[in-house]
Amino acid sequence: MNSLEAQRAAFIRDGGRFLAFPLAGAIDWTAIAVTSRFVPKPQSVYVVLFGTGMIFPVALLIARIAREQIFQPGNRFAALMGSSVLMVNLLWALHLPLAYLLPAIVPLSVALALGLHWIVFGWIIGSPLGLIHALLRTFLCTAAFFLFPAHGLLAVAASVVICYTITMVQLGAFLKSAKPGGRVGAGNPDPA
Repeated sequence: MNSLEAQRAAFIRDGGRFLAFPLAGAIDWTAIAVTSRFVPKPQSVYVVLFGTGMIFPVALLIARIAREQIFQPGNRFAALMGSSVLMVNLLWALHLPLAYLLPAIVPLSVALALGLHWIVFGWIIGSPLGLIHALLRTFLCTAAFFLFPAHGLLAVAASVVICYTITMVQLGAFLKSAKPGGRVGAGNPDPA
């Protein structure tokens, strides 16, 4: 598996339906939205910090149940995806000081940052859905944050869930149309 296109096809084939992370994100952000209604505003920043920290372990559980292969040792595209996730998580160096100095902005900063790796994912699988997710998430979360300042966390969380829902529908349609018989990795994933 030396050619990049063979590795790209293997990444798509072995990844399954790629629902583990968007489903985990939708579940966790829904829990954040619901919890935000019962937690005093000064403590709601902890709901965001701990809630979003649960996305990865929940995704691992979903992937195990759905038989999706998240880790693909030796695959350059899996390594690229891992690097983009690391890049996004390095922004915790910004979120944590914000949590201390400007806690009201943390829901927006975390929501936007955790959506950036979707651009790379979309490029890898040869679909605009990642770019659509990141752009829509940026627009909706920012608009919600400013339109509903009294309920910023709830509005931002709801926006993220909307974006995940749209992305999961797009993923299903992409995988069904891009692969003969709906089999992942059976078609040509080349975005060119």
